[in-house]
Amino acid sequence: MTAPTSTAVVPTFVAPSFVDVGGVRTRHVLAGEGHPVVLLHGIGRSLEDWTPTVEALAGAGQRVYAPDLIGFGYTDKPDVPYSLAGLARFVGHYLDALGETRPVTLVGNSLGGAVAQRFAVMFPARARGLILVNSAGFGPEVAGVLRALSVRGVGELLLRPTPRNARQTVQSLFHDPAFATEERVTQALELSRQPGAARAFLRVLRDLGDWRGVRAAWREDLQRRLAAQRLPTLIVWGDRDLILPARQLEAAREHHPHARIHLFPDTGHAPQLERADAFARLALDFLREVQA
Repeated sequence: MTAPTSTAVVPTFVAPSFVDVGGVRTRHVLAGEGHPVVLLHGIGRSLEDWTPTVEALAGAGQRVYAPDLIGFGYTDKPDVPYSLAGLARFVGHYLDALGETRPVTLVGNSLGGAVAQRFAVMFPARARGLILVNSAGFGPEVAGVLRALSVRGVGELLLRPTPRNARQTVQSLFHDPAFATEERVTQALELSRQPGAARAFLRVLRDLGDWRGVRAAWREDLQRRLAAQRLPTLIVWGDRDLILPARQLEAAREHHPHARIHLFPDTGHAPQLERADAFARLALDFLREVQA
């Protein structure tokens, strides 16, 4: 089968490839040697959100795994009941498929942060640390468009793959409009046109919340169980996040008083892109401490 083509930027020294994960054709990047680090993207996104992070970490002695999660990017999008637990389980299967049995540090942005937390709770022996980047799971507030998308019928209508929708999606990620490049808009449109993409997006979204916001039941259970583990954790946020407001960082601090906290000024929902160098330095300092 011919791999889908993509206009997206990838790390200069490694290209995405495909691996079979329990029958799911999974696109990923594998780079570097050293301690294992897993990078998990947000809802509707892909591994390209980690391009500068892959380069920085792999070049600094880390074994970096960056998959397109099941249902997203260019990974298969089967007609299955998508859930947070299912995505976390998929990460475990992905690591199994690559023969990675060591405890990993998980780095998750937005939805990926919630997946990382759920993985750590479900598979505590496999989690060495967490870096949570503007992570879902700390509060009910979420962008109004995501609340609207959770409404059946409305979501199917609003999630049509159009250039306008793709541009608005990309613009919502950044405080600095210069980061909403035509290349990123083109890729967002390409991702939204993948067969099954809208179905997977809406099933994950509706598993996590509804028109009122992110559901309390799964958030509170996850935070209670994760806090009991006292896993080494770095939590970062952008202070101009339009999707998950930065005030959720205070809730994160309350749940995890042992965690290291960093707030990026004049930064949106994806600090790993908008503050790539500073984020990489912060992440590497944390990783070296955890891995010492």
